[in-house]
Amino acid sequence: MADRDERGEGLTVAVLGTGIMGSAMARNLIGAGLRTRVWDRSPSATAPLAEAGALTAASPEEAVRDARVVITMLPTADAVRSVIFAGGVAEAFVQGAVWAQMGTIGVTATAQAAARLARLRPDVVFLDAPVSGSKGPAASGKLLILASGPPEARAIVSPAFSAIGRKTIWLGEAGQGSRLKIVVNAYMSILIEGVAESLALAERLGLEQTELAEAIEGGPLDAPIVDAKLHKMERGDFAAEFPLEWALKDVDLALGEAGDDAPLLAALSRQWRAAVEAGHGREDVSAARLALRGP
Repeated sequence: MADRDERGEGLTVAVLGTGIMGSAMARNLIGAGLRTRVWDRSPSATAPLAEAGALTAASPEEAVRDARVVITMLPTADAVRSVIFAGGVAEAFVQGAVWAQMGTIGVTATAQAAARLARLRPDVVFLDAPVSGSKGPAASGKLLILASGPPEARAIVSPAFSAIGRKTIWLGEAGQGSRLKIVVNAYMSILIEGVAESLALAERLGLEQTELAEAIEGGPLDAPIVDAKLHKMERGDFAAEFPLEWALKDVDLALGEAGDDAPLLAALSRQWRAAVEAGHGREDVSAARLALRGP
Protein backbone atom coordinates (compact mmCIF):
# COMPACT_ATOMS: atom_id res chain seq x y z
CA MET A 1 0.00 0.00 0.00
CA ALA A 2 2.84 2.41 0.90
CA ASP A 3 4.49 1.97 -2.50
CA ARG A 4 1.21 2.65 -4.26
CA ASP A 5 0.64 5.78 -2.17
CA GLU A 6 4.12 7.16 -2.94
CA ARG A 7 3.27 7.09 -6.65
CA GLY A 8 -0.26 8.33 -6.04
CA GLU A 9 -1.87 5.15 -7.32
CA GLY A 10 -4.94 4.19 -5.33
CA LEU A 11 -4.57 7.32 -3.19
CA THR A 12 -7.75 9.09 -2.11
CA VAL A 13 -7.40 12.72 -1.04
CA ALA A 14 -10.19 14.53 0.80
CA VAL A 15 -10.40 18.33 0.65
CA LEU A 16 -12.51 19.94 3.35
CA GLY A 17 -13.22 23.56 2.45
CA THR A 18 -13.51 24.47 -1.22
CA GLY A 19 -13.44 28.24 -1.26
CA ILE A 20 -11.04 30.22 -3.45
CA MET A 21 -8.00 28.20 -2.41
CA GLY A 22 -9.50 24.81 -1.65
CA SER A 23 -11.35 24.58 -4.95
CA ALA A 24 -8.20 25.42 -6.92
CA MET A 25 -6.23 22.81 -4.98
CA ALA A 26 -8.93 20.21 -5.61
CA ARG A 27 -8.85 20.89 -9.36
CA ASN A 28 -5.11 20.31 -9.44
CA LEU A 29 -5.46 17.09 -7.47
CA ILE A 30 -8.05 15.90 -10.01
CA GLY A 31 -5.79 16.98 -12.86
CA ALA A 32 -2.97 14.90 -11.39
CA GLY A 33 -5.17 11.82 -11.55
CA LEU A 34 -5.71 11.52 -7.79
CA ARG A 35 -9.06 10.31 -6.51
CA THR A 36 -10.39 13.49 -4.92
CA ARG A 37 -13.32 13.75 -2.55
CA VAL A 38 -14.56 17.23 -1.59
CA TRP A 39 -16.82 18.76 1.03
CA ASP A 40 -17.85 22.31 1.83
CA ARG A 41 -20.55 23.84 4.02
CA SER A 42 -21.99 25.31 0.83
CA PRO A 43 -23.02 22.65 -1.73
CA SER A 44 -22.73 25.28 -4.47
CA ALA A 45 -18.98 25.39 -3.83
CA THR A 46 -18.53 21.70 -4.66
CA ALA A 47 -20.90 21.43 -7.65
CA PRO A 48 -18.35 22.75 -10.20
CA LEU A 49 -15.75 20.37 -8.79
CA ALA A 50 -18.07 17.43 -9.34
CA GLU A 51 -18.28 18.44 -12.99
CA ALA A 52 -14.46 18.45 -13.08
CA GLY A 53 -14.29 14.91 -11.73
CA ALA A 54 -14.34 15.22 -7.95
CA LEU A 55 -16.41 12.97 -5.73
CA THR A 56 -18.66 15.12 -3.56
CA ALA A 57 -19.53 14.24 0.01
CA ALA A 58 -22.64 15.22 1.91
CA SER A 59 -20.69 15.57 5.15
CA PRO A 60 -17.06 15.91 6.22
CA GLU A 61 -17.28 12.49 7.88
CA GLU A 62 -18.22 10.94 4.56
CA ALA A 63 -15.42 12.83 2.80
CA VAL A 64 -12.63 11.47 5.01
CA ARG A 65 -13.89 7.93 5.45
CA ASP A 66 -11.64 6.32 2.82
CA ALA A 67 -9.02 9.08 2.43
CA ARG A 68 -5.35 8.43 3.18
CA VAL A 69 -4.68 12.19 2.94
CA VAL A 70 -7.11 14.74 4.38
CA ILE A 71 -6.55 18.41 3.54
CA THR A 72 -8.31 21.10 5.52
CA MET A 73 -8.43 24.48 3.79
CA LEU A 74 -10.68 26.33 6.22
CA PRO A 75 -10.42 30.03 7.06
CA THR A 76 -10.20 30.08 10.86
CA ALA A 77 -9.22 28.00 13.87
CA ASP A 78 -12.87 27.91 14.98
CA ALA A 79 -13.87 26.46 11.61
CA VAL A 80 -11.19 23.77 11.87
CA ARG A 81 -12.25 22.83 15.40
CA SER A 82 -15.91 22.74 14.42
CA VAL A 83 -15.40 20.56 11.34
CA ILE A 84 -12.80 18.12 12.67
CA PHE A 85 -13.66 17.73 16.33
CA ALA A 86 -17.30 18.73 16.84
CA GLY A 87 -18.94 16.30 14.45
CA GLY A 88 -17.00 13.05 14.63
CA VAL A 89 -14.65 13.67 11.71
CA ALA A 90 -11.53 12.84 13.70
CA GLU A 91 -13.09 9.51 14.63
CA ALA A 92 -13.88 8.84 10.96
CA PHE A 93 -10.26 9.10 9.76
CA VAL A 94 -8.89 5.82 8.43
CA GLN A 95 -6.05 4.25 10.35
CA GLY A 96 -2.72 5.67 9.19
CA ALA A 97 -4.28 8.70 7.51
CA VAL A 98 -2.41 11.99 7.31
CA TRP A 99 -4.32 15.13 8.20
CA ALA A 100 -2.64 18.03 6.39
CA GLN A 101 -3.89 21.23 8.01
CA MET A 102 -3.17 23.76 5.25
CA GLY A 103 -5.13 26.86 6.23
CA THR A 104 -3.60 29.63 8.34
CA ILE A 105 -4.89 29.28 11.88
CA GLY A 106 -1.88 30.37 13.95
CA VAL A 107 0.67 28.77 16.22
CA THR A 108 -1.49 28.19 19.30
CA ALA A 109 -4.48 26.72 17.46
CA THR A 110 -2.17 24.46 15.46
CA ALA A 111 -0.58 23.09 18.62
CA GLN A 112 -4.01 22.56 20.17
CA ALA A 113 -5.28 20.71 17.09
CA ALA A 114 -2.21 18.45 17.01
CA ALA A 115 -2.52 17.63 20.72
CA ARG A 116 -6.24 16.96 20.51
CA LEU A 117 -5.82 14.64 17.52
CA ALA A 118 -3.01 12.78 19.30
CA ARG A 119 -5.33 12.08 22.23
CA LEU A 120 -8.27 11.00 20.08
CA ARG A 121 -6.46 9.24 17.25
CA PRO A 122 -2.80 8.43 17.93
CA ASP A 123 -2.87 6.29 14.76
CA VAL A 124 -3.42 9.39 12.56
CA VAL A 125 -0.55 11.70 11.57
CA PHE A 126 -0.94 15.45 11.97
CA LEU A 127 0.87 17.60 9.41
CA ASP A 128 1.06 21.37 9.81
CA ALA A 129 1.35 22.58 6.21
CA PRO A 130 0.02 26.10 5.54
CA VAL A 131 0.46 27.44 2.02
CA SER A 132 1.82 30.72 0.73
CA GLY A 133 0.13 32.07 -2.38
CA SER A 134 -3.27 33.32 -3.46
CA LYS A 135 -5.80 32.55 -6.18
CA GLY A 136 -3.43 32.63 -9.17
CA PRO A 137 -0.70 30.35 -7.77
CA ALA A 138 -3.37 28.03 -6.35
CA ALA A 139 -5.03 27.69 -9.76
CA SER A 140 -1.72 26.94 -11.49
CA GLY A 141 -0.49 24.49 -8.84
CA LYS A 142 2.33 26.82 -7.81
CA LEU A 143 1.72 27.27 -4.10
CA LEU A 144 4.60 27.25 -1.64
CA ILE A 145 3.92 24.64 1.05
CA LEU A 146 5.45 25.21 4.49
CA ALA A 147 5.27 21.69 5.89
CA SER A 148 6.13 20.47 9.36
CA GLY A 149 5.43 17.18 11.07
CA PRO A 150 6.60 13.56 11.28
CA PRO A 151 9.02 12.51 8.50
CA GLU A 152 6.93 9.42 7.69
CA ALA A 153 4.20 11.67 6.31
CA ARG A 154 6.35 12.95 3.45
CA ALA A 155 6.02 9.98 1.14
CA ILE A 156 2.29 9.70 1.78
CA VAL A 157 1.48 13.33 0.95
CA SER A 158 4.07 13.71 -1.82
CA PRO A 159 1.69 13.02 -4.76
CA ALA A 160 -0.85 15.51 -3.42
CA PHE A 161 1.70 18.19 -2.57
CA SER A 162 3.34 17.79 -6.00
CA ALA A 163 -0.04 18.47 -7.61
CA ILE A 164 -0.80 21.66 -5.69
CA GLY A 165 2.60 23.19 -5.01
CA ARG A 166 5.69 24.38 -6.82
CA LYS A 167 7.82 23.65 -3.77
CA THR A 168 7.53 22.15 -0.31
CA ILE A 169 9.81 23.38 2.46
CA TRP A 170 10.09 20.86 5.29
CA LEU A 171 10.65 22.62 8.60
CA GLY A 172 10.81 20.01 11.36
CA GLU A 173 8.22 19.29 14.01
CA ALA A 174 4.58 20.30 13.57
CA GLY A 175 4.05 23.97 14.32
CA GLN A 176 7.12 25.27 12.51
CA GLY A 177 5.13 25.66 9.30
CA SER A 178 2.58 27.88 11.03
CA ARG A 179 5.33 29.95 12.61
CA LEU A 180 6.95 30.67 9.27
CA LYS A 181 3.57 31.30 7.61
CA ILE A 182 2.59 34.14 9.93
CA VAL A 183 6.02 35.71 9.41
CA VAL A 184 5.65 35.46 5.61
CA ASN A 185 2.15 36.93 5.73
CA ALA A 186 3.28 39.77 8.00
CA TYR A 187 5.94 40.66 5.42
CA MET A 188 3.41 40.45 2.59
CA SER A 189 0.87 42.62 4.42
CA ILE A 190 3.39 45.37 5.05
CA LEU A 191 4.32 45.38 1.36
CA ILE A 192 0.67 45.65 0.28
CA GLU A 193 -0.12 48.49 2.67
CA GLY A 194 3.04 50.20 1.45
CA VAL A 195 1.74 50.00 -2.12
CA ALA A 196 -1.64 51.43 -1.10
CA GLU A 197 -0.16 54.35 0.82
CA SER A 198 2.41 55.11 -1.89
CA LEU A 199 -0.34 55.27 -4.52
CA ALA A 200 -2.38 57.57 -2.29
CA LEU A 201 0.65 59.83 -1.82
CA ALA A 202 1.35 59.84 -5.57
CA GLU A 203 -2.22 60.96 -6.28
CA ARG A 204 -2.02 63.67 -3.62
CA LEU A 205 1.15 64.99 -5.27
CA GLY A 206 -0.56 65.10 -8.65
CA LEU A 207 1.26 62.14 -10.18
CA GLU A 208 -0.30 59.55 -12.44
CA GLN A 209 -0.60 56.10 -10.88
CA THR A 210 1.13 54.61 -13.91
CA GLU A 211 4.21 56.74 -13.21
CA LEU A 212 4.80 54.99 -9.90
CA ALA A 213 4.48 51.60 -11.58
CA GLU A 214 6.93 52.63 -14.31
CA ALA A 215 9.49 53.85 -11.77
CA ILE A 216 9.40 50.59 -9.80
CA GLU A 217 9.05 48.07 -12.60
CA GLY A 218 12.12 45.92 -13.22
CA GLY A 219 14.19 47.62 -10.55
CA PRO A 220 15.37 46.63 -7.06
CA LEU A 221 12.07 47.76 -5.51
CA ASP A 222 9.98 45.52 -7.75
CA ALA A 223 8.45 42.28 -6.46
CA PRO A 224 5.71 40.07 -7.92
CA ILE A 225 3.26 40.82 -5.11
CA VAL A 226 3.96 44.57 -5.36
CA ASP A 227 3.44 44.53 -9.12
CA ALA A 228 0.23 42.49 -8.91
CA LYS A 229 -1.45 44.54 -6.17
CA LEU A 230 -0.29 47.88 -7.55
CA HIS A 231 -1.94 47.14 -10.87
CA LYS A 232 -5.14 45.89 -9.19
CA MET A 233 -5.31 49.15 -7.23
CA GLU A 234 -4.63 51.18 -10.39
CA ARG A 235 -7.49 49.46 -12.19
CA GLY A 236 -9.86 49.63 -9.24
CA ASP A 237 -10.07 45.84 -9.49
CA PHE A 238 -10.83 44.49 -6.04
CA ALA A 239 -12.12 41.05 -7.07
CA ALA A 240 -11.02 38.71 -4.31
CA GLU A 241 -7.83 36.70 -4.76
CA PHE A 242 -7.01 36.89 -1.05
CA PRO A 243 -9.91 38.52 0.84
CA LEU A 244 -9.03 41.45 3.06
CA GLU A 245 -10.84 39.95 6.06
CA TRP A 246 -8.58 36.89 5.98
CA ALA A 247 -5.48 39.05 5.49
CA LEU A 248 -6.52 40.99 8.62
CA LYS A 249 -6.94 37.70 10.48
CA ASP A 250 -3.37 36.76 9.59
CA VAL A 251 -2.04 40.16 10.66
CA ASP A 252 -3.75 39.72 14.01
CA LEU A 253 -2.26 36.24 14.38
CA ALA A 254 1.18 37.75 13.84
CA LEU A 255 0.44 40.49 16.39
CA GLY A 256 -0.56 37.85 18.92
CA GLU A 257 2.92 36.37 18.67
CA ALA A 258 4.91 39.62 18.29
CA GLY A 259 3.85 41.38 21.47
CA ASP A 260 5.21 44.94 21.50
CA ASP A 261 7.74 44.28 18.73
CA ALA A 262 5.45 45.06 15.78
CA PRO A 263 4.22 48.68 15.97
CA LEU A 264 3.82 48.84 12.18
CA LEU A 265 1.64 45.72 12.14
CA ALA A 266 -0.43 47.13 14.99
CA ALA A 267 -1.15 50.27 12.99
CA LEU A 268 -1.85 48.20 9.88
CA SER A 269 -4.33 46.06 11.81
CA ARG A 270 -6.29 49.14 12.87
CA GLN A 271 -6.29 50.45 9.31
CA TRP A 272 -7.46 47.19 7.76
CA ARG A 273 -10.07 46.64 10.46
CA ALA A 274 -11.60 49.98 9.53
CA ALA A 275 -11.68 48.88 5.88
CA VAL A 276 -13.36 45.59 6.81
CA GLU A 277 -15.90 47.40 8.97
CA ALA A 278 -16.58 49.72 6.03
CA GLY A 279 -17.69 46.71 4.01
CA HIS A 280 -14.53 45.74 2.10
CA GLY A 281 -13.75 42.49 3.92
CA ARG A 282 -14.85 40.18 1.11
CA GLU A 283 -12.91 42.17 -1.46
CA ASP A 284 -9.28 41.52 -2.28
CA VAL A 285 -6.57 42.65 0.12
CA SER A 286 -5.78 45.32 -2.46
CA ALA A 287 -8.95 47.04 -1.19
CA ALA A 288 -6.65 48.39 1.52
CA ARG A 289 -6.36 51.28 -0.93
CA LEU A 290 -10.05 52.11 -0.37
CA ALA A 291 -9.44 52.85 3.30
CA LEU A 292 -7.20 55.78 2.40
CA ARG A 293 -8.52 59.22 1.58
CA GLY A 294 -8.03 60.47 -1.93
CA PRO A 295 -6.20 63.66 -2.88
